[in-house]
Amino acid sequence: MIKTTSYGLVTRFDLARSLPGRFRYWTTAYLINGTLIDSGCAHCAYELVDILRGTRVEQIINTHTHEDHIGANGIFQNSYHPLTILAHPLAMKVLTNPKREQPLHPYRRIFWGWPEPCIAQPVTEGEVISSQGYELQVVGTPGHSPDHICLYEANQKWLFTGDLFVGGRERALREGYDIWQIIQSLKKIAGLPIDWLFPGAARVREMPADELQAKISYLEELGAQIIGLHRQGWDIATITRKVCGPAMTIEWITLGHFSRRHLVLSYLGKYST
Repeated sequence: MIKTTSYGLVTRFDLARSLPGRFRYWTTAYLINGTLIDSGCAHCAYELVDILRGTRVEQIINTHTHEDHIGANGIFQNSYHPLTILAHPLAMKVLTNPKREQPLHPYRRIFWGWPEPCIAQPVTEGEVISSQGYELQVVGTPGHSPDHICLYEANQKWLFTGDLFVGGRERALREGYDIWQIIQSLKKIAGLPIDWLFPGAARVREMPADELQAKISYLEELGAQIIGLHRQGWDIATITRKVCGPAMTIEWITLGHFSRRHLVLSYLGKYST
């Protein structure tokens, strides 16, 4: 299932697999003048290609290599000639062989599916990628993943944030995320003049400076609380219940891969019992 929304010169695609009970987990791709920023999930890959048939797509830029952002890369590369795929240098191995380099938990296979392999080229911090009159600057923003980047169009003051900023107040985190890197990356983008923020999920924000600062403050205060309790001798389970509240549905859907406990442990920088 795909929903299409226009924000002036930017077209947004919200993509999700339809599951029983109308349960969906959305991901997002954006199109600007021949450049697709992320390509959604594999379950929607052919549908997205069909929607864009007849539209010029010259390149795909991946904000990171999680399967819900690279799912149509290979299909597009086989359908559009030539088509360049660009991503962080650390993304190259995953893009070349997603099944081998990025095994998927059951929930990830159900929601998003296995991406097809593709051939990609690396882009680095500060590099500017041209898109038919627009200039997208690469901003390194690790934390959600080591290979995460944002894309900034300085003239339009657009920022495409992938999964760095999706709004809300975290009570859980996926295993392997680095919350302190996420905070530093949020501070990095908060220093940019931004009129429009285009996230990899959740709603588009206009003039997002206050929301970005609120997010940073919340995460820092949460971290201070967790570290304070840990220094007082509280164990991980008790800290988790105190700070993050009751169990969440996402924890049993992901079999604990996305959990309150992982959020606490990321703040503490170690795995404890």
